[in-house]
Amino acid sequence: MFLTECPRDAMQGWGEFIPTSKKIDYINALMDVGFDVLDCLSFVSPKAIPQMADSAEVAENIDKSGSGTKVSAIIGNFRGAEKALKYNSIDVLGFPFSISETFQHRNTNKSQEEAFTDIVKILELTKSEHRSLNIYFSMAFGNPYGEMWKLQDVEFWAKRFSEVGIDNILLSDTTGVATTETIGLVFGEIPQKYPEIHFGAHFHNRYEDSYKKLKAAYDQGCRRFDSAIKGIGGCPMAKDDLVGNMPTEQVINFMSVEKAPHELNLLNFESAYNKAKDIFHF
Repeated sequence: MFLTECPRDAMQGWGEFIPTSKKIDYINALMDVGFDVLDCLSFVSPKAIPQMADSAEVAENIDKSGSGTKVSAIIGNFRGAEKALKYNSIDVLGFPFSISETFQHRNTNKSQEEAFTDIVKILELTKSEHRSLNIYFSMAFGNPYGEMWKLQDVEFWAKRFSEVGIDNILLSDTTGVATTETIGLVFGEIPQKYPEIHFGAHFHNRYEDSYKKLKAAYDQGCRRFDSAIKGIGGCPMAKDDLVGNMPTEQVINFMSVEKAPHELNLLNFESAYNKAKDIFHF
């Protein structure tokens, strides 16, 4: 199993500002758990997401000395990529590309074609800096804007990104509209057509729907999952307070039931979980 913990997703929509020192302490605790990637930084407009305005200071204080976990930062344009890549602690950039044209505009103020052009330039930049790039396919299973969802649209963009050399795509259920049927369909069809791409699942869902959505992707061969402790957070641009992230503790329970191998230190996870309780008051 390839596991990404997403404290950025949890923090970015949180109402009260989390002190920078608390963020650093929490992220460093998560670095000790054994996740493959920690998605914890954001280099987008602080006006859009004020909670993440201190990402540069946080990046400078991430302790990677005893951890094999890679650090990821979300960006929304080429300038954001340039800013993020100034920090040696950052290994991975993430760009939100939407299968919904409406959401692409809402999230990055670009059309899909404009975003695609930007991503091609960012990919070359990451290669020159020896970093990697993840593309999030937002609204990969449907959208709340009345736009018709088609599997062919997901495949169209997977093909476009494959042709330019993207090798990591996270299929995202941004507003929790995916059913087990659509998850099974997408993961059953798309990854086998593009074996050079590592596909993963970035689900936003209600707590009680966790197992069945994980199972639907897992049964089609998906072994890469994003999550956040207690399922807190989501996309602030999507405006759906009822739908949070895939809860990390639910992923851990799922792996136990399915006897799926992982390398998480569960004692260290408990310590990080307790720090999350202090921050998010659950």
